[in-house]
Amino acid sequence: MSDDATAKKPAAWDVPTIEGPGSATLPTAGGLEELQKQAYDEAWQKGHAEGLTAGEAAVSERADRFDELLLALSEPFDRLDDSVEKQLVELSIAIVKQLFRREIKIDPSHVIGVVREAIQLLPIASRNVQVQLHPDDAALVRDTLSPAEGEPAWTIVEDPLVAQGGCRITTENSHIDATTEARLQAVINATLGDERR
Repeated sequence: MSDDATAKKPAAWDVPTIEGPGSATLPTAGGLEELQKQAYDEAWQKGHAEGLTAGEAAVSERADRFDELLLALSEPFDRLDDSVEKQLVELSIAIVKQLFRREIKIDPSHVIGVVREAIQLLPIASRNVQVQLHPDDAALVRDTLSPAEGEPAWTIVEDPLVAQGGCRITTENSHIDATTEARLQAVINATLGDERR
């Protein structure tokens, strides 16, 4: 036989070693407990995380609903505040008017100061000055007041349409409304602004 013949000779096959069922390591009771505890802990962690996420979502949803409820409850109070404010302003105006009229009835001499102040607003060169007064006030002003030095001469005209405590002064070029209504409106506007007319 030649070298060629030996070279072609098959070599013997080595059988790989395969471990059989008896060679696998079986878990011990302690190992099983450890596996069970590990699986329990993993499941608990996962459940805990899912529960927290679900709980946070539920709390957030309820908080949003609560905010909506509070907003819905506050809207009627906002409208009520506006209504109460308006009613309080109207009540205050009515009270001021009553006090003003009462003061004029108690002390009608206030009209003298009103006439004096209104005349002082006129330019010195004013002519044909007429002071329109309620008939009851006209008598009091005639008896008490006359044009002061440096003031334009004026005449009293009785006008029952002018409320007691006020006057209107007219000249050729000027008109001064010092009626109680006009003075009250000026006080109201100064106090509340021009929003109340």
